[in-house]
Amino acid sequence: MRNEMRRVERLWRGTCRVSRIVIDATRNSPGVCRLTTDCEPDWSFQNGAVHVMVRRLPTTGEAVRAASALLSGVERQRANRFAFDRDRHRFIVARALLRRLLGARLGTRPEAVELVYGPHGKPALAPRHAPADLRFNLSHSEDLAAYAFAHGREIGVDVEAVRSMCDADAIAARFFSARENQTYLSLDSRDRPRGFFHCWTRKEAFIKALGDGLSCPLDRFDVSLAPGEPARILRLARAPGDGRRWRMESFAPAAGFVAALVAEDS
Repeated sequence: MRNEMRRVERLWRGTCRVSRIVIDATRNSPGVCRLTTDCEPDWSFQNGAVHVMVRRLPTTGEAVRAASALLSGVERQRANRFAFDRDRHRFIVARALLRRLLGARLGTRPEAVELVYGPHGKPALAPRHAPADLRFNLSHSEDLAAYAFAHGREIGVDVEAVRSMCDADAIAARFFSARENQTYLSLDSRDRPRGFFHCWTRKEAFIKALGDGLSCPLDRFDVSLAPGEPARILRLARAPGDGRRWRMESFAPAAGFVAALVAEDS
């Protein structure tokens, strides 16, 4: 196990080529993003900041073997459901790096971190871990992963590689709200791929923050998506008794990618 831990530490340090993004998502903040070169989050979460760590996912045989040793049985079962080796390996490494981060915060070995899952699959720390109010979320697309951490507030993050898709219009018609689809179709053809993924990541980050998964009707809320328009929730049909307020931010984690973060106001 000691050799595995050394391999994992090399794996982690080898991914520190993409900067840490610190997003101040407090109610009275303009939501400024700034870049640093740290390999670890600032766990103090000063001024209510939400920390987003962005990492490349190495999928060499050594990296996957080292990462797989850290996963739980549930995670391995989930990994085995992927049809393609590439997707399975990225999932394994992404989850191992999450465990590396959480283990560093908790002062425990990555493989000893116990995760529990909400009704719709949102991961959280088991109650036995302290601090119990640490919230996190993760997303990956191709070889890029994003990890979001916050103190005492629900968060969701989503990242996607921007690309042209032959069925984008059909997907937008099915999953975007009427308002979003109208805005999307009004975009110049050159702007549509980025507009599509701005909308997709913002909606995905929001339902991940809610913890509702795909059980949340996607036409229950509208998000902005036009080029140059700030990321925000334009309309939200609240569930009875839900008075929570949300902040939404978009950022470019790497060339050719877009990402969105949604955080509950503190």
